Amino acid sequence: MCEPTTALLIASAGSSFLQYQQAKEAQKENFRRQKRQNDIARANAIRRYATEQLKIRQAVAKSSEKGFQADIRSKVARAKFIAGSEGLALSGSQERLMGDYYRVQGNYNASLQRNLGINIAQFERNLEAIQFGQEAQSTYLQPPNPALLFASSALNVANTYYSLEFQKENAGLMTNKQKNAQTNSVSGVWT
Repeated sequence: MCEPTTALLIASAGSSFLQYQQAKEAQKENFRRQKRQNDIARANAIRRYATEQLKIRQAVAKSSEKGFQADIRSKVARAKFIAGSEGLALSGSQERLMGDYYRVQGNYNASLQRNLGINIAQFERNLEAIQFGQEAQSTYLQPPNPALLFASSALNVANTYYSLEFQKENAGLMTNKQKNAQTNSVSGVWT
């Protein structure tokens, strides 16, 4: 018949084994959850990058179109002016008026370029924020460590064993070590 210490050790070992299995599955599930969170963060960042890049392309196209339309209007106005004064020498006021067309057109084009530069700088900051956001949403991956779990479970069983031995010793009962020593000394007599 099993003595109580052995029965308790078997129960402790069984309990530790079940806890080991549960902890191992919990670690695997936690690792899967961490990987899933990182995948979601990455996919979110990719979508946001694509949206920002589309905005940049649209802003560049819009600026180019405005510049193109302004060039056409300016050329039409200059052509009408020149056509109206055909055959005449341009006077100083007419030359200043033509110079004014060029100045206004140049200022407008410079304004378009400045605004485009500001928009691109803002989009670049947005891209940096998206990257930072992805890093903030990502989690540290902690892969399962079954060896550490096993060692912990084994130490729990050993702790239970030594705790039971200590309780026996305090109760004045013979510990397994004392029983083994006594059996070895008696068996030494028989041989």
